[in-house]
Amino acid sequence: MANDHYAELVRARPERFSAFAALPLPHLDASLEELARALDQLGMAGAGLTTSVLGRSLGDPLFRPLLEELDHRGSVLSLHPAGRDAGSPLIARNRMRWMVGAPTEDTICAMHLILEGVPSRFPRLRIVHAHLGGALPLLLQRADDHVPWEAPDVIELPTSAARRMSYDTVAHGHAPALRAAADSYGAERLMLGTDFPYQTGDKLRRAVTFIEETLVPEEAERVLEAGADLLPSESPARLGGGTGRHVSRRGP
Repeated sequence: MANDHYAELVRARPERFSAFAALPLPHLDASLEELARALDQLGMAGAGLTTSVLGRSLGDPLFRPLLEELDHRGSVLSLHPAGRDAGSPLIARNRMRWMVGAPTEDTICAMHLILEGVPSRFPRLRIVHAHLGGALPLLLQRADDHVPWEAPDVIELPTSAARRMSYDTVAHGHAPALRAAADSYGAERLMLGTDFPYQTGDKLRRAVTFIEETLVPEEAERVLEAGADLLPSESPARLGGGTGRHVSRRGP
């Protein structure tokens, strides 16, 4: 029902919107079936999942066939916090679900995928993390130094694996966070995020202007346009019909 609703919205305004499919995880067979319908019949850009599923990491072997299918198709996996307090009662009981819990979930999810070797094992899968990947930009060198004794089976150092994935720029206008992410991943791994409708009015405008004010012009332009790379190849916006800022200036 959700995907039919998304598809109807996209059909009504194809020059403005594309969509990620919702999937009924942890039911793997049903999820693979719905993914095929969403991509083949509804023309969606990929799948949107939460950072965990009923307490399971997305790096869990249960979900490997889904990652394999997305990789086979060269599709997009967009990730967003589940709002489950990262499983911590210290977050849940102290009014920090979204101010601290959400970016903590981003961080844990990204590290789960890195430690399971997902970015290198599925090179055609385009993974997009929310909120600059949480605290990940601050932790990569620490993780590189720790994996030899804490996770010696890791197939790629976290600093390298993190640069295979992408991250939206939702940072509530905090320039130091954006600079840390650009320095850690490379600005080419970042793309515009707004957190609409939770940020509206001046805060929504700030989601764009702080990129222009923080990064050099060439990097800012790349970040603001990067979302076009996630559109299906047949999308009107991809073909030059878009009117959104981060899509309309990029050609086919």
